[in-house]
Amino acid sequence: MKKTFPIQVPDKVTERLIESIKGEVRKYVKRERRKEIPEGFDQWDFDCKVGPDEASAQSMSSKEIFPAIDALAKTAGTQVYIEILARPGKRFPTPIIPTAAATQDGVTPSATV
Repeated sequence: MKKTFPIQVPDKVTERLIESIKGEVRKYVKRERRKEIPEGFDQWDFDCKVGPDEASAQSMSSKEIFPAIDALAKTAGTQVYIEILARPGKRFPTPIIPTAAATQDGVTPSATV
């Protein structure tokens, strides 16, 4: 999705416009995640850009989109450009970090049998 949304429209409440923009972004992401993932991949990753226009849009993670929209609305911007492109990705396992309780006796959990 590459789209420019107006933030300030005469006779419309700005907060409602922002909520409708967020709803459209959520709907797009849900639709993309329902698509079949290519073989050899685990999930969909999203390349996102948000800014007042296409030329000044900054790359960010998908979790940072909504705060960026709110920030642009507070700076009295008239529009917001949002670019979200789905690409297949792989999940990486999170490293296991031993907790302090498990290593109190000096033995790591993986060394015990």
